[in-house]
Amino acid sequence: MAKLIVSQLMSLDGHLAGPGGDLSGLPMGAAFDQHNLELLRRAGTLVFGRTTFGMFEGYWPQVERDASAEPVQREIASLVRSVGKLVVSDTLVRGPDAAWPDAEVVRRAASRARVAQLKAGAGRDLLMYGGTMVWQDLFAAGLVDELHLLVGNVVLGAGVPLFAPGVTQRISLLGQRHLPGSEIVALHFEVSPRD
Repeated sequence: MAKLIVSQLMSLDGHLAGPGGDLSGLPMGAAFDQHNLELLRRAGTLVFGRTTFGMFEGYWPQVERDASAEPVQREIASLVRSVGKLVVSDTLVRGPDAAWPDAEVVRRAASRARVAQLKAGAGRDLLMYGGTMVWQDLFAAGLVDELHLLVGNVVLGAGVPLFAPGVTQRISLLGQRHLPGSEIVALHFEVSPRD
């Protein structure tokens, strides 16, 4: 059975982005890319919300074609292109000239059932970056199996919180490590099954 793994970069005060969804204050860099590459190598499907999918589709195809891009970034771009893609959105319309025409779009109302179906298969793990509303909904439904929280050396003071108010869930720490060459601590949690 496949797992749904959520990986999130966050500030020390628990924000995934600053006010208005601003990501510029978060510490992205080579160590962050290496961590993402390690997770991608194990994934069979990427799960996205509409906004994160748009950012990925607008960025990674260009990186893959850029001979001057860092090798880690080019490998990420190649893996992102080659894995399955599930986009949860009620508004996304795909055109014939889309960079990834094979991406599957599912409405929010059907997303839990589709993710459960993919997890029940014998395929590789599902991986999700970003997509805060989507992953929080899947988390609340008991469909998230692991959390990889990358805690950066910044306090944003306000912005998009890691969890929506009122969410409760038991999780177990599986490991922690400092990402070499960075000021990021990676925390790896297993999400306990719901009763």
